[in-house]
Amino acid sequence: MAELVFFSGTMDCGKSTLALQIDHNHRARGRQGLIFSKNDRGGESVLSSRLGLETASIEVVDGMSLWAEVARQRIGSGPVDYVVCDEAQFYSVTQIEDLAAVVDEMNVDVYAFGITSDFRTRLFPGSQRLIELADRVEVLQVQALCWCGARATHNARTIGGVMVLEGDQVVVGDVGPQAEVGYETLCRRHHRRRMSAAAARAGGTPATLPLDLSLELPLDLPAPASPRGAHTAMQGEPDVCRIRPTET
Repeated sequence: MAELVFFSGTMDCGKSTLALQIDHNHRARGRQGLIFSKNDRGGESVLSSRLGLETASIEVVDGMSLWAEVARQRIGSGPVDYVVCDEAQFYSVTQIEDLAAVVDEMNVDVYAFGITSDFRTRLFPGSQRLIELADRVEVLQVQALCWCGARATHNARTIGGVMVLEGDQVVVGDVGPQAEVGYETLCRRHHRRRMSAAAARAGGTPATLPLDLSLELPLDLPAPASPRGAHTAMQGEPDVCRIRPTET
């Protein structure tokens, strides 16, 4: 029974590498397949990974019928046992529905790979439709990292190193530090603070909020237990209490 499987994750978690590996494994067993991609970092009609691996692919363009393309390949070139679709977040809703039809009507396995949400943390329409239609959604276990070392869960767009939350949903950029329009992965905390790696290096918002040890506490705050050596409140101040060690 054929399946539609969606492999999702942030940038830098190995989606394209896994797509290449799945294609290799199937071809090694004599199966014939098709590879689709769109807006790949390596250029048009290529599926590439950041590890330096790549292979030829069919470039998906706006208005293209993936159902018709698979049918054409089956008629002209022989059986199609599986389909690999990289950068599936850029596909249209109709193209994702084509993939579901390929699985159900042609009994062809489809393996789709993509990012779920954009730089504003909004779902890509193609990814949303995949989540709705896929037989299985697999979150890749290779963890991308934020600049702070925590697990990265969000994709950020930067312009000149400064994180932005406005602009077109799809803008092709790079992940290099010198890229004018770039992308990087951040943990939720630093995405919410709009703190990119460049901002951290420049000494922006600290990674953790400072603790103000001079904070004055209201009098109605419940006092802690007071064993020997504990802290007690000073007397004679009607509005606030200050904390001092008990004298022994």
